[in-house]
Amino acid sequence: MTIDMSQFYQVFFDEAEELLAEMEKLLLAVNISDPDSEDLNAIFRTAHSIKGGASTFGISDMADVTHFLESLLDNIRKGEMALTAEHVDAFLVAKDILKMQLNGHRTGAEVDQEAVADVRMMLQSLAQHSTTQIAPPPKVESYAQKENTEQYKRCFRVEFPKVSDIDLEAIGEELGLLGDNQKEKLDDNRFAFVLNTNATPDDIIAICSFILNPEDLFITEIPIHAIPERENNEDELGYGFFDPIDKPDEAKLGYGFFEPLNAAHALDRTPEELMKGVPAKSDKAAAAQAVQAEVKAAAKKDPDKTHANQESTTIRVGIEKVDQLINLIGELVITQAMLEQRTNDLDPLEHERLLSSVGQLTRNTRDLQEAVMSIRMMPMDYVFSRFPRMVRDLASKLGKKVEFVTYGASTELDKGLIERIVDPLTHLVRNSIDHGIEMPQVRKDEGKYEAGRLSLSAAHQGGNIVIEVSDDGGGLNREKILAKAKENGLAVADNMSDADVWQLIFAPGFSTAEIVTDVSGRGVGMDVVKRNITNMGGVVDIRSARGFGTTIVISLPLTLAILDGMSIRVGEEVYILPLSCVVESLQPEPEDIKDISGKGTVVKVREEYLPLIALHNVFGITPRFSNPCEGILVILEVEGKRAALFIDELVGQQQVVVKNIESNYKKVPGVSGATILGDGCVALILDVAALLRTTR
Repeated sequence: MTIDMSQFYQVFFDEAEELLAEMEKLLLAVNISDPDSEDLNAIFRTAHSIKGGASTFGISDMADVTHFLESLLDNIRKGEMALTAEHVDAFLVAKDILKMQLNGHRTGAEVDQEAVADVRMMLQSLAQHSTTQIAPPPKVESYAQKENTEQYKRCFRVEFPKVSDIDLEAIGEELGLLGDNQKEKLDDNRFAFVLNTNATPDDIIAICSFILNPEDLFITEIPIHAIPERENNEDELGYGFFDPIDKPDEAKLGYGFFEPLNAAHALDRTPEELMKGVPAKSDKAAAAQAVQAEVKAAAKKDPDKTHANQESTTIRVGIEKVDQLINLIGELVITQAMLEQRTNDLDPLEHERLLSSVGQLTRNTRDLQEAVMSIRMMPMDYVFSRFPRMVRDLASKLGKKVEFVTYGASTELDKGLIERIVDPLTHLVRNSIDHGIEMPQVRKDEGKYEAGRLSLSAAHQGGNIVIEVSDDGGGLNREKILAKAKENGLAVADNMSDADVWQLIFAPGFSTAEIVTDVSGRGVGMDVVKRNITNMGGVVDIRSARGFGTTIVISLPLTLAILDGMSIRVGEEVYILPLSCVVESLQPEPEDIKDISGKGTVVKVREEYLPLIALHNVFGITPRFSNPCEGILVILEVEGKRAALFIDELVGQQQVVVKNIESNYKKVPGVSGATILGDGCVALILDVAALLRTTR
């Protein structure tokens, strides 16, 4: 039977990509002047994990680069080298090379071997300043990952049951990260490791738990002075001529001093029970009791830690399977709506049980739909994590100082939208750095802090997600924008509101940049940004104050798959209004309706005049009522703007499955999509934001 290895390669590719992203995030956040040891250890672990996975699957080019990267990081974290900005730059470049190599193995993309060689040379050059030189990648991995260059304060003997050779090698390598590790063969074909380290028993348990059950581990602390010096490991192996010398039985009992420490069962035993039979005043007993106390403390701190590594809390599923599930749920929602409509005409007394069952089906369908939709939701951190590196590189290239912060990274958005929002946000962030934030000296002269502040935030607002890109730069120049608009032949007026002036920058080919660079200035981008956001059912708005900065606000629906809608009727046609845009409905009095010459009609609602939109005029259909006082007005609100929609009647409220019109027909003004009603008819979903824009 042959095994399909492709599935395992795919797991490695996915995990390696996540580790590279985590490495970049840690490198960008590290404090170069005073790095935290935990941060350095975390960066080292990502490199080590990538190297281990690459070696396992025989991907030697990635293992080679990560070997140099890992060795240099090890020197830094052990204090043999001081971390510098040059190191961070080199590590980021190495990360880019590893990502290129990963894409080469995953998709067959071309790998620039010269760039790979340059990175290796750069890492080797940096290592020359270290007290410990980086050796070439060894042919055979050694368990002693650390030389005896540091004084280890503790020694542990770690015994475990029979395991495969592969698991044995893996355990040896992982324990080698904690210190000087030596393998010993026991008389029953088991093995033990003697580990000189500064780590705690809790660290040993955490590492071994990835492969072994913690209950099968026996950890014994050995006094440092009780360990005989080994001139050569070959003595233990009989110089290759004899079988290994059997260890005395006392070795299993802690060299006659201690009982073996069972990592799991010790948690339920008292120190008195563990120390039974050992003199109370013995220093050795105190040492053993200290080991047991450490494990107890670790268990109290996180009692589920030993089991957490045993169970996986996530499962990787292809997006095509999720999409298929979403489509099936959509069809189920349509079927449920059909059943509900068919049963509306039944006598509730005669068919009580049937109607109760249909009601239960409606509730279950909604719960199922919400659960499935949550699978497709992803945190905005998936997008935000891409920008710290880009901001750092671009600011350095332009000679600017930028402080980048994010808010609401855990806010969730539909995967289909989250991938399409990356490009628009990338362009907006680049624009803020290039055009918005001033040079350090200019900021100083204006009394500002020399480092500009660029923030990216996301938050839920009703049924939408609001994303803001904000900077504290110079702001937009109204006069300059108007002059450029007139030069381009756009219809503008000097008395235009600021909001309308800011919208001019979204015109195709519009740019106020005096110099065209590889960053911006060609006038392409902002119009694409707005078009892409509009295609996603969103809107983009700008707020700016001269000398104080600019904020660009993007509002998007949480998902484009299923929405809560209100059915309305005009003439013989039924339309769907997104429920998140509906404020209220009312029937106005004649005195509340006012006509404005040449401007249209408004309606007075609670001392506020709102523009009135007659839906039958928008789509050119024959209504049942032409007088607003005989029909219904639905008050709509989007982006803080309100209007009254004139319709014939309200039909009801229901969940609808959104179907794309553009891909099957063409873009229809004022319509964002379509759905299938319970009677099988097609209803158009209204684009409320587009309708309100027609009233400006």
